This record gives sequence, structure tokens and C-alpha cells, in this order.
Amino acid sequence: MELNKQAKLSEHFVLGELTKTKHQTADGNIPSHVVIENLKRICENWLEDLRYSYNTLYCLQSGEDYETSKNVEPIIINSGYRSPAVNLLAGGSKTSNHLSGCAVDIRCAGKEQMIRYASILLDIADGTKQDYDELLLEQHGTVCWLHFAVRPKDNRRKIEIIKIKH
Repeated sequence: MELNKQAKLSEHFVLGELTKTKHQTADGNIPSHVVIENLKRICENWLEDLRYSYNTLYCLQSGEDYETSKNVEPIIINSGYRSPAVNLLAGGSKTSNHLSGCAVDIRCAGKEQMIRYASILLDIADGTKQDYDELLLEQHGTVCWLHFAVRPKDNRRKIEIIKIKH
């Protein structure tokens, strides 16, 4: 089976971005239809709003149009769906939301951007009355990323700041 990496999950996100991995496994990290629906939900309901809000607040010049501006920054996903084999190689938890396509790790250009992303996601949750499962601000050395997870149900609104030791 081969994955259509260009399949759109939302306006600005494609399946290949949310299934990429540096780990080579026999299963090819190919998601099920249920996992793809979970990835679509997180892209459509959260990542698109994050992208728009971040760019509108911090990147666009006064009067610039979001749709036509060259100053719009993408949201870059480090990790989305992980098959059990990929999750094991990545050192992920056996109960990781990545296994069901309910989590993304978002690359951040530093602590400031990570905090801004987190603030925007909290505002989206409050404004839309949607729950999220995890919002983890993570740092390893100078590298920062935001782990964000949304389950179809039973979301916990768990927030943590995690500094990984060398």
C-alpha cells in the first residue's frame, strides 16, 4: 500500500506532513481511515486557526492581506501520526495520542514562539468551547516544540512544561 502524501487534510496541511518520520519501519507509517479523520479534525479545527491567528497577530504588516501576503509563516509539524513501530523507535509512550492521529508536535523557533502558539491554542479552545487533551511545552537543549493533542472524546485539558535533560 502506498500513501498519497499530497492528500489534503485541510486548506494548508497535507497528509505527508503529518505522517513523515525519520524512522524506517516495515509498516511504512501508513494511517487507517479513522486516523486520517482524526488528523483532519486537528488540522481543520485547530491548526488552521493557529496558522491564521499567529500570522495575523505577529507576521502581517498593517493592511496586508492574509491570503496574498508573502510574510505568512507556515505551521511546521515535526511529528503527527506514528504507527506502533514508529512510536516505539521514537521513544513514545505506549498510550501516546500520536498512535491514533490525535496529536501533533509543532516546531517552534524558540520559547517566545512556543508560548505564543500555546496562548493562541488556549484562546481557540475558550472561544470555540472545544476541549483539547494535552498542551505540552517541551524543550530539549535549545530546541523547542509544542505537543498538542485533541481526542474525539474524554479530553483532559492537561498542560505541562517539560524540559528534557541531555
